[in-house]
Amino acid sequence: MRSDVITVQTGSRPAVRDITAEAQGFVSSEGDGLLHVFVPHATAGLAIIETGSGSDDDLLRALDDLLPSDDRWRHRHGSPGHGRDHVLPAFVPPYATLPVLGGRLALGTWQSLCLVDTNGDNPTRQVRFSFLPA
Repeated sequence: MRSDVITVQTGSRPAVRDITAEAQGFVSSEGDGLLHVFVPHATAGLAIIETGSGSDDDLLRALDDLLPSDDRWRHRHGSPGHGRDHVLPAFVPPYATLPVLGGRLALGTWQSLCLVDTNGDNPTRQVRFSFLPA
């Protein structure tokens, strides 16, 4: 298995960052196998969605509707409403596994691999790519 970590800047506001190009670059010299992607953070996750058409903003809005950033959360350190950031990975998991065929991610036409980060307190994230050959 080959593994590497990249750093992604997400900023000080909730963000959806497309990391498909970085994932594709990681597997481009490989053959067939599986790419496992993992975010080692308690307040971020990974989603496979369409980007660029408003879906990324729609996702953040839906997460805000489902997990409001207010004072209802028992987990209270950090920014107001930060407790919801710690619940996020139960809805947007911190991992994804993608098929790789001939060194290419086998994503659908409109699918992108995205880092989802609602925690403005931590603007820098790590993402681990691990390739398991067939």
